[in-house]
Amino acid sequence: MLVLTRKSNQSIMIGDEIEVSVLAIMGEKVRIGIQAPRDVPVFRKEVYLEIQQENLAAGEGAKEEVDAALRKLGGGAES
Repeated sequence: MLVLTRKSNQSIMIGDEIEVSVLAIMGEKVRIGIQAPRDVPVFRKEVYLEIQQENLAAGEGAKEEVDAALRKLGGGAES
């Protein structure tokens, strides 16, 4: 992990297209701004993890549906 110290109104660049700026520091809270291309998804980590869990659960459900359909096809061919 790269650790950087920035003051209010200072930025860092991630690659050529993503800029992360420190907008304000209020006690223990830091307000940041992220400027990125529209095709780059930006999420708070807790939201990102929730999306990943939902995608995993949806994928497992889809896998079960595909397996059931394949069993039906396999069973129908044997009868």
